[in-house]
Amino acid sequence: MAAKALLLVLFTAATLLSPTPATAADSDGLTKFKVYFHDVLSGKSPTAIRIAQSPTTNSSSTFFGAMVAIDDPLTTTPAATGSPAKSKDEVGRAQGSYTFADQTTFGLLMSMNFVFTAGDHKGSSLAIYGRNEVLSTVREMSVVGGTGKFRMARGYVEARTVDSGNTSGETVVEYTVFVKTAAGGAA
Repeated sequence: MAAKALLLVLFTAATLLSPTPATAADSDGLTKFKVYFHDVLSGKSPTAIRIAQSPTTNSSSTFFGAMVAIDDPLTTTPAATGSPAKSKDEVGRAQGSYTFADQTTFGLLMSMNFVFTAGDHKGSSLAIYGRNEVLSTVREMSVVGGTGKFRMARGYVEARTVDSGNTSGETVVEYTVFVKTAAGGAA
């Protein structure tokens, strides 16, 4: 009996540790994939620009009240957008805005669409909305809809900062997407 239990544990561990493809759908119709969000705040072609702020934003330690419009590249690797690999790795854009909405920590209200222009999801989009407490290791936001392959999608994303951009001016965030469509099929 102990040998069977050991084999079960080893099989489970091997299954959990086996590599997964870039896009995978499980038996419940849940699709999982990763993209990298590149928020470029400086240089000659910024992709994130402050468009509004409150009269007290500049005196706030958390930039409370500032609003930023984004048109950020989404790529398949975390390579900086200035790298030669950037153009072949770009699969879409994160378009929308984020607002510094917390007075005590760096908490953002994210409202954006992942618009896919290449790869498996070309022509589709995902609508993402929620709180992003940027100093937390993992942040979760809701997928509230989509178009194309993601029509009427529901799910969530997990965000993990890869590079804070302190020296480069480019923040890179890994987004793991977990999404189901209305029909429950793979997206």
